[in-house]
Amino acid sequence: MTESRFLKACRREAVDATPVWFMRQAGRYMAEYRAIREKHTLLEIVKQPELAAEVTLQPVRAFKVDAAILFADILLPLQPMGVDFEFVKGEGPVIHNPVRTQADVDALRPLHPEETLAHVMDAIRLLRTELVNTPLIGFSGAPFTVASYMIEGGPSRDYKTTKLMMYSAPELWHALMGKLSTALAEYLTAQINAGAQAVQLFDSWVGALSPMDYETFVLPYSKKVLDAAHSTGVPVINFGTGTATLLPLMRQAGGDVIGLDWRVPLESGWQTIGHDKAVQGNLDPVALFAPIPEMKKRIHDVLRRAEGRPGHIFNVGHGILQHTPEENVKAAVEIVHEYQA
Repeated sequence: MTESRFLKACRREAVDATPVWFMRQAGRYMAEYRAIREKHTLLEIVKQPELAAEVTLQPVRAFKVDAAILFADILLPLQPMGVDFEFVKGEGPVIHNPVRTQADVDALRPLHPEETLAHVMDAIRLLRTELVNTPLIGFSGAPFTVASYMIEGGPSRDYKTTKLMMYSAPELWHALMGKLSTALAEYLTAQINAGAQAVQLFDSWVGALSPMDYETFVLPYSKKVLDAAHSTGVPVINFGTGTATLLPLMRQAGGDVIGLDWRVPLESGWQTIGHDKAVQGNLDPVALFAPIPEMKKRIHDVLRRAEGRPGHIFNVGHGILQHTPEENVKAAVEIVHEYQA
Protein backbone atom coordinates (compact mmCIF):
# COMPACT_ATOMS: atom_id res chain seq x y z
CA MET A 1 0.00 0.00 0.00
CA THR A 2 1.37 3.41 -0.88
CA GLU A 3 1.67 5.44 2.29
CA SER A 4 -1.76 6.93 2.95
CA ARG A 5 -2.47 10.56 3.75
CA PHE A 6 -4.15 9.39 7.01
CA LEU A 7 -1.00 7.65 8.29
CA LYS A 8 1.16 10.57 7.12
CA ALA A 9 -1.04 13.05 8.99
CA CYS A 10 -0.81 10.92 12.15
CA ARG A 11 2.94 11.52 11.96
CA ARG A 12 2.49 15.23 11.10
CA GLU A 13 3.93 14.77 7.61
CA ALA A 14 2.83 16.87 4.62
CA VAL A 15 -0.19 15.53 2.70
CA ASP A 16 -1.80 16.35 -0.65
CA ALA A 17 -5.21 16.88 1.03
CA THR A 18 -6.54 16.74 4.58
CA PRO A 19 -7.44 13.13 5.39
CA VAL A 20 -10.98 12.49 6.59
CA TRP A 21 -12.76 9.61 8.28
CA PHE A 22 -15.72 9.58 10.66
CA MET A 23 -16.33 7.93 13.98
CA ARG A 24 -19.33 5.62 13.59
CA GLN A 25 -18.95 5.94 9.81
CA ALA A 26 -20.40 2.42 9.51
CA GLY A 27 -23.81 2.03 11.06
CA ARG A 28 -27.45 2.88 11.37
CA TYR A 29 -27.56 5.93 9.09
CA MET A 30 -26.57 3.74 6.10
CA ALA A 31 -29.32 1.83 4.25
CA GLU A 32 -26.82 -0.95 3.42
CA TYR A 33 -26.14 -1.47 7.12
CA ARG A 34 -29.81 -1.40 8.10
CA ALA A 35 -30.48 -4.17 5.57
CA ILE A 36 -27.92 -6.36 7.39
CA ARG A 37 -29.35 -5.40 10.80
CA GLU A 38 -32.79 -6.61 9.72
CA LYS A 39 -31.33 -10.13 9.73
CA HIS A 40 -28.66 -9.92 12.47
CA THR A 41 -28.17 -8.35 15.90
CA LEU A 42 -25.14 -6.14 16.49
CA LEU A 43 -23.40 -8.90 18.48
CA GLU A 44 -24.09 -11.42 15.69
CA ILE A 45 -22.43 -9.07 13.19
CA VAL A 46 -19.28 -8.52 15.24
CA LYS A 47 -18.94 -12.25 16.00
CA GLN A 48 -18.98 -13.17 12.29
CA PRO A 49 -15.74 -11.87 10.70
CA GLU A 50 -17.20 -11.79 7.15
CA LEU A 51 -20.16 -9.67 8.29
CA ALA A 52 -18.01 -7.37 10.45
CA ALA A 53 -15.67 -6.88 7.49
CA GLU A 54 -18.53 -6.15 5.09
CA VAL A 55 -19.99 -3.50 7.40
CA THR A 56 -16.53 -1.95 7.90
CA LEU A 57 -16.09 -1.69 4.12
CA GLN A 58 -19.49 -0.12 3.34
CA PRO A 59 -18.54 3.53 4.06
CA VAL A 60 -15.11 3.12 2.44
CA ARG A 61 -16.77 2.08 -0.82
CA ALA A 62 -19.59 4.63 -0.55
CA PHE A 63 -17.72 7.76 0.56
CA LYS A 64 -13.99 7.29 -0.26
CA VAL A 65 -12.94 8.08 3.31
CA ASP A 66 -9.20 7.96 4.04
CA ALA A 67 -9.37 5.27 6.73
CA ALA A 68 -11.58 2.35 7.68
CA ILE A 69 -12.41 1.67 11.31
CA LEU A 70 -13.11 -1.86 12.40
CA PHE A 71 -16.80 -2.52 13.07
CA ALA A 72 -16.90 -3.72 16.68
CA ASP A 73 -18.02 -2.41 20.08
CA ILE A 74 -16.08 -1.12 23.07
CA LEU A 75 -17.85 -3.60 25.38
CA LEU A 76 -16.68 -6.76 23.56
CA PRO A 77 -13.92 -7.51 26.11
CA LEU A 78 -16.48 -7.69 28.93
CA GLN A 79 -18.06 -11.09 28.23
CA PRO A 80 -14.73 -12.97 28.16
CA MET A 81 -13.87 -11.25 31.45
CA GLY A 82 -17.09 -12.55 33.01
CA VAL A 83 -19.36 -9.50 32.70
CA ASP A 84 -22.61 -10.36 30.94
CA PHE A 85 -24.39 -7.74 28.82
CA GLU A 86 -26.87 -7.35 26.00
CA PHE A 87 -28.04 -4.52 23.74
CA VAL A 88 -31.63 -3.63 24.54
CA LYS A 89 -33.60 -1.70 21.93
CA GLY A 90 -34.13 1.89 23.05
CA GLU A 91 -31.83 1.51 26.06
CA GLY A 92 -28.43 0.57 24.66
CA PRO A 93 -26.15 -1.84 26.52
CA VAL A 94 -27.45 -3.36 29.74
CA ILE A 95 -24.94 -5.04 32.09
CA HIS A 96 -26.58 -7.90 33.96
CA ASN A 97 -23.91 -8.27 36.66
CA PRO A 98 -22.44 -4.82 37.39
CA VAL A 99 -19.00 -4.68 39.04
CA ARG A 100 -19.36 -2.93 42.41
CA THR A 101 -17.58 -4.97 45.09
CA GLN A 102 -14.12 -6.42 45.71
CA ALA A 103 -15.58 -9.87 45.03
CA ASP A 104 -16.83 -8.63 41.64
CA VAL A 105 -13.37 -7.31 40.76
CA ASP A 106 -11.68 -10.49 41.99
CA ALA A 107 -14.00 -12.55 39.77
CA LEU A 108 -12.92 -10.74 36.57
CA ARG A 109 -11.01 -13.13 34.32
CA PRO A 110 -7.88 -12.31 32.28
CA LEU A 111 -8.83 -11.44 28.70
CA HIS A 112 -6.43 -13.46 26.45
CA PRO A 113 -7.82 -11.57 23.41
CA GLU A 114 -6.18 -13.73 20.71
CA GLU A 115 -8.34 -16.62 21.94
CA THR A 116 -11.45 -15.09 23.50
CA LEU A 117 -11.86 -12.39 20.82
CA ALA A 118 -10.42 -14.38 17.91
CA HIS A 119 -13.35 -13.29 15.71
CA VAL A 120 -12.19 -9.66 16.03
CA MET A 121 -8.66 -10.62 14.97
CA ASP A 122 -10.06 -12.69 12.08
CA ALA A 123 -12.11 -9.69 10.88
CA ILE A 124 -8.95 -7.54 10.93
CA ARG A 125 -6.99 -10.11 8.90
CA LEU A 126 -9.84 -10.38 6.41
CA LEU A 127 -10.06 -6.60 6.07
CA ARG A 128 -6.33 -6.24 5.42
CA THR A 129 -6.75 -8.45 2.35
CA GLU A 130 -9.72 -6.34 1.15
CA LEU A 131 -8.37 -2.86 1.92
CA VAL A 132 -5.67 -2.32 -0.67
CA ASN A 133 -5.06 1.43 -0.36
CA THR A 134 -7.04 2.33 2.78
CA PRO A 135 -5.52 1.90 6.25
CA LEU A 136 -7.48 0.08 8.97
CA ILE A 137 -7.99 1.57 12.43
CA GLY A 138 -8.52 -0.78 15.37
CA PHE A 139 -9.89 0.46 18.68
CA SER A 140 -10.89 -0.19 22.24
CA GLY A 141 -12.76 1.66 24.91
CA ALA A 142 -10.60 3.53 27.42
CA PRO A 143 -10.42 2.17 30.97
CA PHE A 144 -12.62 4.93 32.46
CA THR A 145 -15.37 4.67 29.87
CA VAL A 146 -15.48 0.85 30.00
CA ALA A 147 -15.36 0.91 33.81
CA SER A 148 -18.26 3.36 33.95
CA TYR A 149 -20.43 0.94 31.95
CA MET A 150 -19.39 -1.96 34.20
CA ILE A 151 -20.16 -0.05 37.39
CA GLU A 152 -23.32 1.82 36.34
CA GLY A 153 -24.81 -1.19 34.57
CA GLY A 154 -25.26 0.78 31.34
CA PRO A 155 -25.14 4.38 30.10
CA SER A 156 -25.39 7.12 32.73
CA ARG A 157 -26.18 10.83 32.89
CA ASP A 158 -24.19 11.69 36.02
CA TYR A 159 -21.82 8.71 36.64
CA LYS A 160 -22.76 8.89 40.32
CA THR A 161 -22.06 5.22 41.13
CA THR A 162 -18.74 5.38 39.28
CA LYS A 163 -17.58 8.55 41.01
CA LEU A 164 -18.71 7.29 44.41
CA MET A 165 -16.47 4.25 43.97
CA MET A 166 -13.55 6.61 43.26
CA TYR A 167 -14.32 8.79 46.27
CA SER A 168 -15.42 6.22 48.87
CA ALA A 169 -13.56 3.06 47.81
CA PRO A 170 -10.41 4.20 45.98
CA GLU A 171 -8.63 0.85 46.57
CA LEU A 172 -11.50 -0.93 44.84
CA TRP A 173 -11.43 1.57 41.96
CA HIS A 174 -7.67 1.16 41.46
CA ALA A 175 -7.98 -2.64 41.58
CA LEU A 176 -10.66 -2.55 38.87
CA MET A 177 -8.74 -0.09 36.70
CA GLY A 178 -5.56 -2.13 37.06
CA LYS A 179 -7.25 -5.27 35.73
CA LEU A 180 -9.13 -3.39 33.04
CA SER A 181 -6.13 -1.45 31.73
CA THR A 182 -4.11 -4.68 31.47
CA ALA A 183 -6.90 -6.33 29.47
CA LEU A 184 -7.42 -3.32 27.16
CA ALA A 185 -3.67 -2.95 26.54
CA GLU A 186 -3.56 -6.64 25.52
CA TYR A 187 -6.65 -6.17 23.33
CA LEU A 188 -5.24 -3.20 21.39
CA THR A 189 -1.87 -4.93 20.99
CA ALA A 190 -3.59 -8.05 19.66
CA GLN A 191 -5.46 -5.94 17.09
CA ILE A 192 -2.18 -4.39 15.95
CA ASN A 193 -0.55 -7.83 15.71
CA ALA A 194 -3.51 -8.98 13.60
CA GLY A 195 -2.94 -6.10 11.16
CA ALA A 196 -4.52 -2.85 12.43
CA GLN A 197 -2.37 0.00 11.09
CA ALA A 198 -3.49 2.55 13.69
CA VAL A 199 -5.61 2.36 16.85
CA GLN A 200 -7.92 4.69 18.71
CA LEU A 201 -8.72 4.71 22.42
CA PHE A 202 -12.33 5.84 22.90
CA ASP A 203 -12.83 7.73 26.19
CA SER A 204 -16.32 8.85 25.26
CA TRP A 205 -17.51 9.69 28.79
CA VAL A 206 -14.34 11.08 30.37
CA GLY A 207 -15.63 14.65 30.04
CA ALA A 208 -17.76 13.90 33.12
CA LEU A 209 -14.62 14.24 35.26
CA SER A 210 -12.77 17.20 36.74
CA PRO A 211 -9.07 17.54 35.89
CA MET A 212 -8.17 16.50 39.46
CA ASP A 213 -10.23 13.30 39.20
CA TYR A 214 -8.83 12.52 35.75
CA GLU A 215 -5.25 12.97 36.96
CA THR A 216 -5.77 10.83 40.09
CA PHE A 217 -8.11 8.10 38.93
CA VAL A 218 -7.77 7.82 35.15
CA LEU A 219 -4.51 9.15 33.70
CA PRO A 220 -2.21 6.32 34.88
CA TYR A 221 -4.51 3.68 33.39
CA SER A 222 -5.11 5.42 30.06
CA LYS A 223 -1.35 5.96 29.86
CA LYS A 224 -0.72 2.25 30.42
CA VAL A 225 -2.98 1.31 27.49
CA LEU A 226 -1.72 4.09 25.20
CA ASP A 227 1.93 3.29 25.98
CA ALA A 228 1.40 -0.41 25.19
CA ALA A 229 -0.12 0.46 21.79
CA HIS A 230 2.52 3.13 21.09
CA SER A 231 5.36 0.68 21.76
CA THR A 232 4.28 -1.34 18.67
CA GLY A 233 5.15 1.60 16.39
CA VAL A 234 1.68 2.23 14.91
CA PRO A 235 -0.03 5.65 15.31
CA VAL A 236 -2.26 5.92 18.39
CA ILE A 237 -5.25 8.27 18.73
CA ASN A 238 -6.41 9.38 22.20
CA PHE A 239 -10.05 10.46 21.92
CA GLY A 240 -12.55 11.89 24.40
CA THR A 241 -15.53 14.22 24.45
CA GLY A 242 -16.18 17.21 26.70
CA THR A 243 -12.44 17.35 27.30
CA ALA A 244 -11.60 21.06 26.91
CA THR A 245 -10.32 21.19 30.52
CA LEU A 246 -8.56 17.82 30.25
CA LEU A 247 -6.43 18.38 27.13
CA PRO A 248 -3.08 19.00 28.92
CA LEU A 249 -3.64 15.83 30.96
CA MET A 250 -4.68 13.83 27.89
CA ARG A 251 -1.42 14.88 26.27
CA GLN A 252 0.36 13.55 29.35
CA ALA A 253 -1.58 10.27 29.08
CA GLY A 254 -0.25 9.80 25.56
CA GLY A 255 -1.16 9.33 21.93
CA ASP A 256 0.34 10.54 18.67
CA VAL A 257 -3.01 12.15 17.82
CA ILE A 258 -5.39 13.82 20.29
CA GLY A 259 -9.09 14.02 19.47
CA LEU A 260 -10.86 17.37 19.80
CA ASP A 261 -14.62 17.65 20.06
CA TRP A 262 -16.63 20.56 18.64
CA ARG A 263 -16.88 22.42 21.97
CA VAL A 264 -13.32 23.72 21.68
CA PRO A 265 -12.06 25.80 18.73
CA LEU A 266 -9.60 23.62 16.84
CA GLU A 267 -6.75 26.13 16.85
CA SER A 268 -6.90 26.80 20.60
CA GLY A 269 -7.29 23.08 21.37
CA TRP A 270 -4.21 22.34 19.25
CA GLN A 271 -2.26 25.11 20.92
CA THR A 272 -3.17 23.72 24.36
CA ILE A 273 -2.07 20.21 23.36
CA GLY A 274 1.06 21.43 21.56
CA HIS A 275 1.87 21.49 17.86
CA ASP A 276 4.24 18.53 18.27
CA LYS A 277 1.09 16.34 18.40
CA ALA A 278 -1.39 15.71 15.60
CA VAL A 279 -5.07 16.45 16.22
CA GLN A 280 -8.32 14.93 15.00
CA GLY A 281 -11.67 16.65 14.63
CA ASN A 282 -13.74 18.55 15.14
CA LEU A 283 -17.03 19.18 13.29
CA ASP A 284 -20.25 19.02 15.31
CA PRO A 285 -21.97 15.80 14.09
CA VAL A 286 -25.25 17.73 13.78
CA ALA A 287 -23.62 19.90 11.07
CA LEU A 288 -23.87 16.87 8.75
CA PHE A 289 -27.66 17.37 8.76
CA ALA A 290 -27.38 21.00 7.60
CA PRO A 291 -28.06 22.17 4.03
CA ILE A 292 -24.90 21.58 1.96
CA PRO A 293 -23.89 25.30 1.74
CA GLU A 294 -24.12 25.65 5.53
CA MET A 295 -22.31 22.36 6.10
CA LYS A 296 -19.57 23.46 3.69
CA LYS A 297 -19.15 26.75 5.56
CA ARG A 298 -18.69 24.87 8.84
CA ILE A 299 -16.27 22.34 7.36
CA HIS A 300 -14.22 25.19 5.86
CA ASP A 301 -14.18 26.89 9.25
CA VAL A 302 -12.62 23.80 10.88
CA LEU A 303 -10.07 23.49 8.06
CA ARG A 304 -9.23 27.19 8.20
CA ARG A 305 -8.52 26.91 11.93
CA ALA A 306 -6.03 24.09 11.21
CA GLU A 307 -4.06 26.69 9.20
CA GLY A 308 -2.69 24.07 6.79
CA ARG A 309 -0.41 22.77 9.55
CA PRO A 310 0.68 19.13 9.03
CA GLY A 311 -1.01 16.76 11.44
CA HIS A 312 -4.72 17.53 11.08
CA ILE A 313 -7.15 14.64 10.50
CA PHE A 314 -10.69 15.81 9.77
CA ASN A 315 -13.45 14.06 11.71
CA VAL A 316 -16.61 14.77 13.63
CA GLY A 317 -16.20 15.57 17.32
CA HIS A 318 -18.06 12.36 18.23
CA GLY A 319 -19.82 9.69 16.17
CA ILE A 320 -22.07 10.18 13.13
CA LEU A 321 -25.67 10.37 14.35
CA GLN A 322 -28.52 8.11 13.30
CA HIS A 323 -30.55 9.45 10.33
CA THR A 324 -27.61 11.54 9.03
CA PRO A 325 -28.22 11.91 5.25
CA GLU A 326 -25.79 9.66 3.37
CA GLU A 327 -25.46 12.22 0.56
CA ASN A 328 -24.24 14.79 3.13
CA VAL A 329 -21.54 12.42 4.38
CA LYS A 330 -20.37 11.88 0.82
CA ALA A 331 -20.41 15.63 0.16
CA ALA A 332 -18.49 16.32 3.38
CA VAL A 333 -15.64 14.02 2.30
CA GLU A 334 -15.47 15.74 -1.09
CA ILE A 335 -15.50 19.21 0.51
CA VAL A 336 -12.59 18.28 2.81
CA HIS A 337 -10.55 16.77 -0.02
CA GLU A 338 -11.13 19.75 -2.33
CA TYR A 339 -10.29 22.42 0.27
CA GLN A 340 -7.26 24.58 -0.39
CA ALA A 341 -5.94 26.62 2.53
